[in-house]
Amino acid sequence: MIATDINPALKPAEFLLGTWRGEGEGQYPTIRPFRYREEIRFSHNGKPFLIYAQRTEAIETGQPMHREAGYLRLVGDGRVEFVIAQPIGYAEISLGRVDGHRIDVECTSVARTPTAKPVTSISRSLWLDGDTLRYELKMALEGVPLARHLVASFSRVD
Repeated sequence: MIATDINPALKPAEFLLGTWRGEGEGQYPTIRPFRYREEIRFSHNGKPFLIYAQRTEAIETGQPMHREAGYLRLVGDGRVEFVIAQPIGYAEISLGRVDGHRIDVECTSVARTPTAKPVTSISRSLWLDGDTLRYELKMALEGVPLARHLVASFSRVD
């Protein structure tokens, strides 16, 4: 792989770069609580966006649970755009801000396939707490208001 210098526009989110592994907990009014193992990777190719890839697995069995991928775009003045596609039939477009070592985004649009779950909104927060990356995800479905769905914490592995 050819080393590429980071685009200057990405400096505010440079703290995310690397591969992070950890564990999380999920809950939602319509499901039973659960735990999972997760890996998140933020990388770059020299352009003004971070490449995002995520995967989870069951702690007990190692069986894959979920994946998603997308791009975190820094568009100036601390503003960010997060575009994420999920194999369960929807894509989200979220807008927000980076402030120090914290990024908060709120979904402005969810596009769904005809068979996807009726997700209507998502908000995500990622922040660096010492050497630990943490996140919280809230989700709304048709008929269910925005509620906490996932929380996790990670250590950088590279």
